[in-house]
Amino acid sequence: MRHIKPTKELRVAKTMSDLVNDLTLDLDQVGIYIATNNGISYRRIQEVAESAKHEKEQAWKDNDEYNLY
Repeated sequence: MRHIKPTKELRVAKTMSDLVNDLTLDLDQVGIYIATNNGISYRRIQEVAESAKHEKEQAWKDNDEYNLY
């Protein structure tokens, strides 16, 4: 059985998920730092969030269509 090496994108997504799932982390404060320190980081994080939202909505739509039959 072959072991597939995780992509850079998968590793980053896992790290981001692990970081924001820390309940002791003040996400509002993180947002303030991102918004005030680097406009490029803010725009790129927005791009990630929009992509995640699209994928989640598509999964819900696909699931709803599957359950109709």
